[in-house]
Amino acid sequence: MRALLLAGFAGLVLSLILTPTLIWFFKKIGWGQVIRVDGPEAHHTKRGTPSMGGIAIILSSLAAYFIGKLYNHETPTYSALLVIFMMVGLGLVGFVDDLLKVRRQNSAGLSGLMKIIGQGVVATVFAWASLQDVDAAGLSPASSKVSIFRDTDFDLLHIAPSSWGDVAIWIGAIAFLFWIYLLVASSSNGVNLTDGLDGLASGSLVMSIGAFAVIGFWKFNQACDLTNLSPNCYDTRDPLDLAVIAAAIVGALIGFLWFNTNPAQIFMGDSGSLGLGGALAALAILSRTEILLLLVGGLFAIEAGSVILQRSVFKITKWTTGKPRRIILMSPLHHHFEEKGWNEVTVVVRFWIICGLLVLAGIGLFYVEWIYGSVA
Repeated sequence: MRALLLAGFAGLVLSLILTPTLIWFFKKIGWGQVIRVDGPEAHHTKRGTPSMGGIAIILSSLAAYFIGKLYNHETPTYSALLVIFMMVGLGLVGFVDDLLKVRRQNSAGLSGLMKIIGQGVVATVFAWASLQDVDAAGLSPASSKVSIFRDTDFDLLHIAPSSWGDVAIWIGAIAFLFWIYLLVASSSNGVNLTDGLDGLASGSLVMSIGAFAVIGFWKFNQACDLTNLSPNCYDTRDPLDLAVIAAAIVGALIGFLWFNTNPAQIFMGDSGSLGLGGALAALAILSRTEILLLLVGGLFAIEAGSVILQRSVFKITKWTTGKPRRIILMSPLHHHFEEKGWNEVTVVVRFWIICGLLVLAGIGLFYVEWIYGSVA
C-alpha cells in the first residue's frame, strides 16, 4: 500500500517538474506541433505548441514506480516490467512518428504500415514474454484464456482440436498473438485518435488507468491463497504491483494535465498516446480483464469507432453511388461537435463525463461479478 501511494505521489511531483522543463527545451529548439490541414479551423492557432509531452509522462511514471519499490525494499515484478516494456516500446514508435513530423514540418509522420509493424513487433514480444516466468503457483503474468473479470474457459492456445497435432499448436499460437495485437493496436490507436483536444486524452487516461489501480488492489486483497479459497477469489499474477505501476502513471498524467488543459502549453504527442494506450492494454491483459477494457476504455473505443465508421461509409457510398457520404461532420467524434459549434472546453468536459461514467460502469460490473461469485 505504501509503494502504491508513494508511486502516485512521486509520479505527480516528477511530472510537475519535468513537463515545464520539456516545454522550455522544445520551445528553445523549435520543436512544435504540426496541425492537420483538414482539421478544424480553430486548431491552426495551436501550431508550434510543444509536443512530445508523453516523454515527461513516461519518464516520470518509470521513476515513480522504482522509487515506490525502492522505498519498500522490494524487487520490481515481472508483470510490472511487462507494462513498462509495452509503454516504452510503443512510446518509442510514437517518438519516431513525432520526430518525423517536426523534422518534415507536416502531419504525416510514420506511414500507417510502419506504425502497424512497430505495434506488431512490440505486441509480439509482449505476448511471448507474458507467458514466461511461471511462478510457484503455476501462474504466468498473462493467460492464453480470454478474460472478462477473470479468465474464462475459452483458451486461445487450444482453439483447434488437439488431434490436429502440430497444426493445432500453430493455430493456437497465431490466435493468441492476433488477440494480443488486436487489444494493443485498438487501445493505442484509440488513445492516439482521442488526443485531439486540450486535456481530452490525458484526463480520460487518468480515469481509465486509475480504474486498473483499483482493480489491481482489489484483486490483491481477494487473491486465491491458503487463507482465501472462496469461489470468487482471483488467480492473478502480481496484482498489487500492477496497481503500483498504474498509480505511478496516473500521478504522472495528473501532473502533465496541469499544463495540458486548455489552452495547452504542451501536447502529449504520439510518444504519449501510443505508449500510454499500450500501457492501458497491458494492464487489462495482465489483470485478466481484457473484455472489460471495452467499458473502462470505452471513450477511446467510441472515438476509434467513429473514425472506422466514417471511413467505411465514405468508401462504400463512393463505390456504390459515386457520391461519398459522411455520417458525422468530421472524425474523430470530438471534432464533429466542434464543427457543430461546441466550445472546445465544453467538448472535453462532456467527454470526460462520458469516460467517467463508462469507467464507473466497468468497476461496478467488476464488483457485481465478485458479489455474485460470493453468493454462488
